[in-house]
Amino acid sequence: MDNIADLDFSKTYTYADYYSWRFEERVELIRGKVFEMVNYPGATCMGTNHQIILGNIAVELWNFLRNQENADVFMAPFDVRFIDKSRFDEDVSNVVQPDISVFLDRANLDERGGIGTPDIVVEILIGGNNLIELKEKFQLYEDFGVAEYWIVFAEEQSLVRYTLDRNGKYTAGKVLTNGDKFSTPIIPGFELTMDAAFHKVHDFRN
Repeated sequence: MDNIADLDFSKTYTYADYYSWRFEERVELIRGKVFEMVNYPGATCMGTNHQIILGNIAVELWNFLRNQENADVFMAPFDVRFIDKSRFDEDVSNVVQPDISVFLDRANLDERGGIGTPDIVVEILIGGNNLIELKEKFQLYEDFGVAEYWIVFAEEQSLVRYTLDRNGKYTAGKVLTNGDKFSTPIIPGFELTMDAAFHKVHDFRN
């Protein structure tokens, strides 16, 4: 399929379909339903501050994990396929492109991206409609056992870290802003400061 307009958004699809599409628009599959990736009103790309924050957090993670042989950090666009029944393309109905994905087991990777559950996912929100990240992806990541989900609110320069509890449900930590920092048992010894995460972010409204 060469044109996104030819998609039937009422249908459900699999990764086999997704991998065959040739249109330029970026989409994700969540429980087989197509979600077009929209950033914020008037945007034709991810946006400057989005890219700054993305780079800041990814660099912090990459620098810490660079010498750990089985650990990898990936930035969008990078497909992550969650496994329902099997790894066969026809059985995969969840394909998303998180802003940052951390995999601590290379068994969950192949030449086309992630093929299993990441250990940490980061999504950066800037204005607009963030319902997919706050509802659809939140539920997806929780259901498939992503150990930590970091939601970054770029305009507020804040971060909320969700961790799975014993019942497999996300529990929110406190809202972190400039001057705060946190560590995670998922990556022993790693610490992220909010000053590093939001370094050089600019208020373009002024």
